[in-house]
Amino acid sequence: MAKKAQPAPKNFEEAINELEQILAHIEAGELGLEETLLKYERGNFLIHHCRDVLGAAEKQIEVISKGADGGLNATPLESDAQISDM
Repeated sequence: MAKKAQPAPKNFEEAINELEQILAHIEAGELGLEETLLKYERGNFLIHHCRDVLGAAEKQIEVISKGADGGLNATPLESDAQISDM
């Protein structure tokens, strides 16, 4: 089976939604072997796409978070309780 170029999802959330749908179809066990393999291949593409998006976001956060001395300024995330107090 020759690999075809996969269309990228519009955004991260769309990729996650499509992955959830693929998983549901495969887990239902109602697909034939060929369709299952196609869904698996698409799911694998989406997983790599999501990892790339998350990796790029992580790098962007690191760049934004760098201090004047070049070191990272680590600040803890606010809890939901602290956010609701604002």
